[in-house]
Amino acid sequence: MRPVSYSTVRLLRLWLVVVAGLVFLTVVVGGATRLTESGLSIVEWRPLTGTLPPLTEAGWLAEFDKYKAIPQYQLVNRGMTLGDFKTIYWWEWGHRNVARLTGLVFLLPFLWFLWRGALGRGLVVGLSAIFALGAVQAGVGWWMVSSGLADRIYVSHYRLAFHLTLACLVFAALVWTAARVGARGIVAVPARLRVGAVALAGLTLVQIYFGALVAGLRAGLVHNTWPLIDDRLIPRAADLFFADPLWMNFFENALTIQFTHRMVGYTLALVALAHLVDALASTRERGVRRGALAVTAAVAVQIAIGVMTLLARVPIDLALLHQATALVVLMLAMLHAERLTRPAAAPAPAAPDLVLAAR
Repeated sequence: MRPVSYSTVRLLRLWLVVVAGLVFLTVVVGGATRLTESGLSIVEWRPLTGTLPPLTEAGWLAEFDKYKAIPQYQLVNRGMTLGDFKTIYWWEWGHRNVARLTGLVFLLPFLWFLWRGALGRGLVVGLSAIFALGAVQAGVGWWMVSSGLADRIYVSHYRLAFHLTLACLVFAALVWTAARVGARGIVAVPARLRVGAVALAGLTLVQIYFGALVAGLRAGLVHNTWPLIDDRLIPRAADLFFADPLWMNFFENALTIQFTHRMVGYTLALVALAHLVDALASTRERGVRRGALAVTAAVAVQIAIGVMTLLARVPIDLALLHQATALVVLMLAMLHAERLTRPAAAPAPAAPDLVLAAR
């Protein structure tokens, strides 16, 4: 075992930050693809040969003919011009190719760092798991798209929610790993602060999942009032739970899904605020205090954007901002949780702790 140079550690962090940024971009472009109803414009999955778009008029017409064969065209977009088709095609093509680029930007430097012996065993395992999740995510993306090609005009909201949540897991893992590489420990903090930080990150992922269900079921286009929903603070039980079995309402009932998304958001805000108060009262560690404040502020901003998006009936710009801000909240929550779950620091060393690599 030997210590890696500080410059190599910085390079590792930079690489992981770039990959996380590309995942962020992929998710945002994916959101735009969904909001412009472009996700079914490419009806085939060709991971290697689908990189290039049609290069001739005949190629464009062939792609358009494939789209004309699916229910979305026949029932929603009949009469669409080739120019209109190109617009939705470019969104889906862009989403897929940003994802391909992300995979390459991860894999090639990973192999280089591995060849140089710059990665410790734990980091190799962690990064390999992240790459595997990314590969699974690509397959899940096609699994989602395929749900809208035969008997539906839109993709399954279950698969959409799984696709987005898995992307957020990959993003969260990259953020965590980038922060942990070469990191020093922190001074000891109460265990409840650590639990609170991890709970915030977990609740954020749960909230993103329910937000994806709202988006996939188009539940943001109904009950466009706030703070009331269906003219009440709490809807009638008969309206919330009319489906049988009962649990199905949390996945199929637009009112229940939107109400749950609101309630999880309020819960997240309360947990963040309580955690902030606890952090200010129980530790003088600046990084911990700032982290708690950043998460709380981001949650407050995100709730405000969500309310505006709902009241405006989900315009594309606000909806995209809402999705992007969710990733910012997740990033801040992961950075905060990572900091609080590091081993407590010994007396400050002369140089930063560095990643160890096996020869």
